Amino acid sequence: MYTDPIADYLTRIRNAVRANHRVVEIPASNLKKEITKILFDQGYILSYKFDDSSVQGTIKIALKYNKETKEPVIKKIQRISKPGLRKYASSTELPRILNGLGIAIVSTSHGVMTGKQAQAENVGGEVLCYVY
Repeated sequence: MYTDPIADYLTRIRNAVRANHRVVEIPASNLKKEITKILFDQGYILSYKFDDSSVQGTIKIALKYNKETKEPVIKKIQRISKPGLRKYASSTELPRILNGLGIAIVSTSHGVMTGKQAQAENVGGEVLCYVY
């Protein structure tokens, strides 16, 4: 059993992108569903589907690639806050990723959101990962 389900989620996406897979299937949780919705809203994945037929359920994610160059849209996806070392940031300390081209996914008291949304709502929280 793995101790960090978010790191497992990000690793499955990273491995699928590197292997040029079109779809990746991941065990579901509420936090993973929220991260998936953010990735879709920000244009990093093509589509997603939540399958609740089993006890835990699964998330099927269709990965997005550039039509001409066949390059993946997700260049790097990196876990920041880990179970052994949590990373928190206030609304003024939230990082800018690649000068605004990437996103930081933050777990706040108002829910899971991007770093820009958290700054706009003036809330801080746990910095889960960077995507660019």
